[in-house]
Order: sequence, then C-alpha cells, then structure tokens
Amino acid sequence: MKKIIVIAALAFGIAFAASAQPRALGGRLTYGLEASYQHYVGGENFVEANLGLCYFSALNATATYNFMIAQPAWTARGEWGFYAGPGATVGLDFIGRQEFVFGIVGQVGLEYTFWFPLQLSVDLRPQIGFAAGNGGARFYDEGMFGFVPTFGVRYRF
Repeated sequence: MKKIIVIAALAFGIAFAASAQPRALGGRLTYGLEASYQHYVGGENFVEANLGLCYFSALNATATYNFMIAQPAWTARGEWGFYAGPGATVGLDFIGRQEFVFGIVGQVGLEYTFWFPLQLSVDLRPQIGFAAGNGGARFYDEGMFGFVPTFGVRYRF
C-alpha cells in the first residue's frame, strides 16, 4: 500500500511540475515547414522538438536542448532571448533518394516574446550526419543548408 501511495504522489508531483513550466507551440518556416514545440526546463533553458517536411520531400524530426545565453533588456515590454544548444535529428527522404538520415545538429537563435502570448524567433540549425538507403551509406551534407535563417512563430502558454 505504501508503494502505491508513493508512486501516486510521485506521478502527481511530476504532472504538477510539468504543467507549471512555460511552453510554446507553433511553426517554423525554413527550407520546408515544421511544427515546433518548446518546453522550458531548469529556469530559462528549454527543449525544442520539431517535426516537418524538409525540402518538401522528406519527413524530419529534430530535438535540441537550448541554453539561454543572454536576455538583453532592449525593450521596456516583452522579453528578448539569445540561445544555443546541441541536438539530434532523424529523417526519411521519401521522394528523392529514398533514404534514412540521422545526425547531430547545433542551433543558435534569437527570440522575442511579446507581453501577450506570442513568440517570434530567428535561428540557424545546421546538421551533419549519415544517410543510408538504396544507394548505400553516405555522409549527409545537405543539412548544412541549416545555415539559412529560419523564422518561427509560436503561441506561448
């Protein structure tokens, strides 16, 4: 009985802590379209998960852990944030080469959260890794197009 009470208390505590953290949900416009979710952990740091179409011919899922480097006070209202962090990506090219892609990513960006629950961001997210498919295994270098600026719009709640 004690184990059940401890497990229930732990489950409620985790659920309460997760619901108390700020989150953001929206999209990113890059060399494709992505759905984006941010979950803030440990103060200002956040985990970002994205799922979308890369080059409009491949399905791509990416997760990064971003560290808030600076929060300059450039405006009287709203919040600015400069962040960077590492992550991982997996993808499936279903039109072109028909291959599975996996690799590492690095993300650096600037975001602005308005005094109402809207967040705008611009970031760079290059990726490198390997691809395997019908043509064998190869070094995946198309992810270096991640140096193209990406624009994000999210609802923060």
